[in-house]
Amino acid sequence: MSNKKKTSVIKDEVMPAWVPKLRFPEFRETSGWQLIPLNRLAIRAKQKNRDEKIDRVLTNSAEFGVLDQRDFFDKDIATQGKLEGYFVVEIGSYVYNPRISSTAPVGPLSKNKIGTGVMSPLYTVFKFKDDRDEFYEHFFKTTGWHTYMRQASSTGARHDRMAISSQDFMAMPLPTPSLAEQQKIAECLSSVDELIAAQAREVDSLRTLKRGLMQQLFPREGETQPHLRFPEFQHTGEWERKTLKEIAKITSGTTPPRSNLEFFAHGTIPWVKTTDLNNGLIVETEEKITSKAKARINPADSVLIAMYGGFNQIGRTGLLSFPAATNQAISVLALDRKAALPTYVLAWLNAKVEDWRRIASSSRKDPNITSSDVAKFTIFLPGIDEQQRIADCLSSLETLIVAEIQKLEALKTHRKGLMQQLFPFSLEATV
Repeated sequence: MSNKKKTSVIKDEVMPAWVPKLRFPEFRETSGWQLIPLNRLAIRAKQKNRDEKIDRVLTNSAEFGVLDQRDFFDKDIATQGKLEGYFVVEIGSYVYNPRISSTAPVGPLSKNKIGTGVMSPLYTVFKFKDDRDEFYEHFFKTTGWHTYMRQASSTGARHDRMAISSQDFMAMPLPTPSLAEQQKIAECLSSVDELIAAQAREVDSLRTLKRGLMQQLFPREGETQPHLRFPEFQHTGEWERKTLKEIAKITSGTTPPRSNLEFFAHGTIPWVKTTDLNNGLIVETEEKITSKAKARINPADSVLIAMYGGFNQIGRTGLLSFPAATNQAISVLALDRKAALPTYVLAWLNAKVEDWRRIASSSRKDPNITSSDVAKFTIFLPGIDEQQRIADCLSSLETLIVAEIQKLEALKTHRKGLMQQLFPFSLEATV
């Protein structure tokens, strides 16, 4: 059956009712939901930006939804003199971006909540006839409409873009309960969204607090003492300036000589990659290496630094809580414990991630840091007791942050479970 036949069936035939897995008590005895084409519920926006009266250009991001192009790209992609053919997007309109990504496998579909602007004609813009449309705002965050999009799109499409006509897009079948049930579902999910947003703000607040605390607990550039010291250390003098090579033996995961047997794995041992580094303890890693592998086994309490693997990976750190092998993308620090504590060094390095990235991006074609960069990297050291006090303070705050992140993830998981129960997900039978 061709795409055209599929969409004509959708428009001309009566589609079956659908009963979701979970309904509120007052609706359990009511009839099932009807599947109604989008073109009966909404009107496609076709107004062009004549005379370029509107110069606010919007974009639809898979992660952040509809926002100002300048805010998203930090510059104007579309320029004056080219906006006449752009669609006017009123506040409350929905925008479909056909560009696909890992987070939006059929392209993002978002509601414009920031104000009137214009968008590229590559986007499909529509507005529901009834502005009480929060139910659909939540529905478009599910995968319940993805199957139709895949089946209605043309074959031979670009690998990064869905090829679907506006006519076929507007024929998309949408589950349509009564308005009362729509509003009940929307209120439920909106309340969960508010909890998630509040929890996300709590996490961001704690992270901001930690960043500010690190700026106070460590000396700033050009200084030898921090602005904030614990009372018992306020009169203990200046900190000592060292390079990492002066306080640690620095190695990497390169294969060692066969004659050095301590470097070979006996049995199965964890294998750590840059993606396992989380700026804290490495709790676990799924990959293992076998006894036949030639790999340097690093002891527990080794400090790890990602030297390459992508700009966002560079400078990420980890502290081994178990013996493990690493690949050559990771620099391993075996510290002189009389000079520096691993937890303190880890905290220092976490405060200096931007320094690593500046080094990586300076005069190099492929951003990375080298063993030489690691060796000459500067660290300031107080006495061991003060190092321990700083490390304990920041570690306790990080523990609190992790606990709040777990709460945030639990709320997101709860929301996902709710959406799977409240919305019909499989629409294959209707297309």
